[in-house]
Amino acid sequence: MPDNDLYFETLRLVLRRWSEADAPSLYRYASDPEVGPVAGWPPHTSVENSQEIIRSVLSAPETYAVVLKTTGEPVGSVGIMFGDGVHSAAMEAADAEIGYWIGRPYWGQGLIPEAVRFLLHRCFETLGIRRVWCGYYDDNMKSRRVMEKCGFTYHHTETGKVSPLGDVRTEHFMLITSDEWNRRIE
Repeated sequence: MPDNDLYFETLRLVLRRWSEADAPSLYRYASDPEVGPVAGWPPHTSVENSQEIIRSVLSAPETYAVVLKTTGEPVGSVGIMFGDGVHSAAMEAADAEIGYWIGRPYWGQGLIPEAVRFLLHRCFETLGIRRVWCGYYDDNMKSRRVMEKCGFTYHHTETGKVSPLGDVRTEHFMLITSDEWNRRIE
């Protein structure tokens, strides 16, 4: 199963475990009301709140801080969720779901697609996953674009889903299989 002390590099990023020392940077980006609510989670309210989120949510296996190589600062998060954890897709054995977010100053720079492509490689080449899901709520077209850039295709829509914020939303699910991934990299 996943190693909790992993550290990976992509062209522009380091993907590493979150540390409580990252709480000020996490708060800087996760307190923005344009970031969390569109993904279904509330803005962080303090550095202490961010520390608690690092301990309780971002400490999950295969959850990584998205760190800029140029500055060493964590500016977002990506993670792989398995069928035995918190996820929104109806997963089967050998399925996973990828989730992500990035601070608003870094939107539109291709950083999250870079991180998600790495996680897809990890899912299919290292972890033996056969299908990877991603979901997005209505009005989160930036998230959908990340999925499309990474090779996900539309699978289905679910209405009447209660988000972690307690409101009712429509969620769209995208999927990529190991066969589709292998065809993309050939």
